[in-house]
Amino acid sequence: MMIFCISKPFVPQKLLLQWIFMADKIEKKIADWFSDAKKVVVAGIGNPIRRDDFVGMKIVQDLQGAVPKNVSLIECETVPEGFMQEIVEIKPSHVLLVDAAILGLKPGEMRLVFPEQVMDFPAITTHMLPLRIFCEYIAKMAKAKIALLLIEPEDTEFGEGLTPRIQVTAEKVAVMLRRLLCKTC
Repeated sequence: MMIFCISKPFVPQKLLLQWIFMADKIEKKIADWFSDAKKVVVAGIGNPIRRDDFVGMKIVQDLQGAVPKNVSLIECETVPEGFMQEIVEIKPSHVLLVDAAILGLKPGEMRLVFPEQVMDFPAITTHMLPLRIFCEYIAKMAKAKIALLLIEPEDTEFGEGLTPRIQVTAEKVAVMLRRLLCKTC
């Protein structure tokens, strides 16, 4: 018997298994990083009219109403620097920035990157203020641990909506972050 789910994009079994393996490694890294978290900011970055560039924003939107009170969710769109003061005023122990970045990976693959790696990491993002400077400012002013969850996009051309592969990635990342944030915060 075959069952089709019309509302979800089709993802071949091989891709699903690759995603599960990669996600397990990322989940462990994030769990370790969150291990001493007291107050967390998750900031989604992305452009709603550049297809998969919107992935960070979509993940934060999917987390709305599903995380503990000591987790602040911020939709930064394309100007994370416009939210620097708000983040500092929250006084977080941890700040996780979620963004699309051209890393040379397969679409939907992710990397957890720390500020000290940003200078050496060959990521291409679309923001006015380099994320390295943003991270340095937040780390200094809020005395918070900073990490970037970067997701390889499939399509960043003008258009609305995530591609099916990145939509599936966004949903799975939101579930993973919800689980981790509810467990550690």
